[in-house]
Amino acid sequence: MRTRLIAIISTLLLSACIPRGGDDYRLATAAVAPAEVASEPQIVPEQAIVAETPSWSPASVQRNARQVATTSYVVQSGDSLFAIASKTGAGATAIADANNLQAPYPIRPGDRLQIPGGLYHRVSAGETGIAIARAYRAVWADIVMINALQPPYTLQVGQNLLLPTEPAAIGNDRPLMPDPESRAAAFTLNIDDIVTGGNAAGAPVVAASLSTNFAGRFAWPLNGNIVGRFGAQGGGRVNDGVNIAGQSGAPVKAAAPGVVVYSGNEIGVFGGLVLIDHGAGWITAYGHLGRLDVTKGDRVSVGQQIGGVGETGYVTQPQLHFQVRKDRRVVNPLNYLGPANGKT
Repeated sequence: MRTRLIAIISTLLLSACIPRGGDDYRLATAAVAPAEVASEPQIVPEQAIVAETPSWSPASVQRNARQVATTSYVVQSGDSLFAIASKTGAGATAIADANNLQAPYPIRPGDRLQIPGGLYHRVSAGETGIAIARAYRAVWADIVMINALQPPYTLQVGQNLLLPTEPAAIGNDRPLMPDPESRAAAFTLNIDDIVTGGNAAGAPVVAASLSTNFAGRFAWPLNGNIVGRFGAQGGGRVNDGVNIAGQSGAPVKAAAPGVVVYSGNEIGVFGGLVLIDHGAGWITAYGHLGRLDVTKGDRVSVGQQIGGVGETGYVTQPQLHFQVRKDRRVVNPLNYLGPANGKT
């Protein structure tokens, strides 16, 4: 069962994630499909980006991973699967998988359960998945996979997460890297990491109250020529969105109502980046922003200004990188945008 589950989740993760640590798009050499500008945009002087506290900040993680031996456990009166996980130090999902238990995980006193061994981290209040992954030099997508985490990927205080690392590689008495700067340089993020691993344990999920009926129709976030196409670009590179040219500081607007789930500059290729959750599995991303006008948790309406066009990230001219994602998979924004100039 574990093998089949991991294979299914691996397929989903691989289809959703941006290649790590690389330039995941390049600009087309010629502009295409120009969108006529209805009026001169209001230009706001570009300011330095003020990012929120990094999603991966190690200061918020208590590095408490311990090795749990493979063993068995006899269910006691009053036990639940989660109570057994707390007693043994193993993960509830791992225990359920090892014993072929399905929700609501029925167990009876006297049942003998197999407790799978491994290296487990116990989640503390305020920790995010990204921060935990960074603390152990792990890939967050791998943690999602082996723990079978499901949307909205919210961690619970006291939850035991199985780590995809050999015990010999990580010991509580062994430094991971010589200094914080080296650890930060060795850690990479992508949009999928932030969407799935940015929620803090014990905190409310900012997009939890969104409608589940959003139909996936978007207004243009910026008026301008398309200078980067969606899809394969050659040389193994791919553009997961479209790039729209604009004047530096021109207002970038929310393409639909939603909740900001990220506002910062932790992904080098995108520079200033805003992610908006619209509900029903729809996410939009706005990259290369020179100014951020919203913060995580803000509710925005369609057409509301969320930032300004910039040259941040891996670009050499002012522009907006715009993505649309449905259920963690990138889709061609042009198939979901209304008529040019933001008219729906």
